[in-house]
Amino acid sequence: MLNPYLFYQDNCEAAFNYYAKVLGGKIDAMMRASDAPPEMPAAPGREKMIMHARMSLPDGSVLMASDAPAEHFHKPQGFSVSLTVKDPGDGERKFNALADGGSVTMPFSKTFWAKGFGMCVDKFGIPWMVNCPAEGM
Repeated sequence: MLNPYLFYQDNCEAAFNYYAKVLGGKIDAMMRASDAPPEMPAAPGREKMIMHARMSLPDGSVLMASDAPAEHFHKPQGFSVSLTVKDPGDGERKFNALADGGSVTMPFSKTFWAKGFGMCVDKFGIPWMVNCPAEGM
């Protein structure tokens, strides 16, 4: 099983709360840097940052993430989180919610391979593809 692990620039908690609402996910874990054992103290000023988060989605998928220290953060590139949705109406709703406050790379619409497909970068900087496959795909 593959599960994406995303790194955020100090907004992991906000992103996961948003995804839980938009995607119907359940946040299973949200560990802060301050939750680490005393022998592994958080860097000064990073105590409230997310050290590890885990979300279960209704289809059984798992999304994991954390806040990366500034010196280790890189803008996401070269990938997209791909979300497959059966119903095109639900797919378009989720696409629009993910694109809200971000940018649309390819508007959600019917294609030769899908009942609906769109690409966007959300307001947290994460690239997404929402796909509603055509029958037999």
